[in-house]
Amino acid sequence: MNNVDRAEIAKFDALAHRWWDAESEFKPLHDINPLRVNWIDERAQLAGKTVLDVGCGGGLLSEAMAQRGAQVSGIDMGEAPLAVARLHQLESGVSVNYRQITAEALAAEQPAAFDVVTCLEMLEHVPDPLSVVEACAQLVRPGGQVFFSSINRNAKAFLFAIVGAEYLLRLLPRGTHEYRKLIRPSELGTWCRAARLEVTDISGLGYNPLSRRYSINQDASVNYLLAAQRLA
Repeated sequence: MNNVDRAEIAKFDALAHRWWDAESEFKPLHDINPLRVNWIDERAQLAGKTVLDVGCGGGLLSEAMAQRGAQVSGIDMGEAPLAVARLHQLESGVSVNYRQITAEALAAEQPAAFDVVTCLEMLEHVPDPLSVVEACAQLVRPGGQVFFSSINRNAKAFLFAIVGAEYLLRLLPRGTHEYRKLIRPSELGTWCRAARLEVTDISGLGYNPLSRRYSINQDASVNYLLAAQRLA
């Protein structure tokens, strides 16, 4: 419970009722979700795997992975997003096991219980992201895979991800991200190695404001995804 930012939880609780509205503040998540799940599925072959989605929010990624044939559990500390996730699965019929628990607490309870662990758009919203990385490493079985995503910390990322996305293009609510909490890929890679996770891939996630389309590429200077495998 020490690694929970109550202000961040409240921020997403207030918007939770709009989580599955593809034209709401969560439109960027809806737009990138197919790209994210394809990227993960290409590397982990989700069908038949036990998967944990850390920081699952309203369940966008969780349901998408379950639709690929995975047995998915989703955890979050926000009551409202979890309530929305549970309600939506009643409508969609997609089976996901949701719990309100931290990654650290679940790691102590169920170490090495999952084939795949995902933790996307979450590390930059907690006080101690290293603690979450370590918990994810403990939760995945040896040889299993962990997937993270975050935002780089540099001038370009500040301009594009905060000034551009939140203030100019209004893709996200103002105040969604704090620059000081953003994470460089090199930092995340160091944390992974300290937790006995071998980094296997880093990909960029780009946005074209003219076409209004997202794409996965090799430019990790702003948004990026990182794949890692737990060592034996």
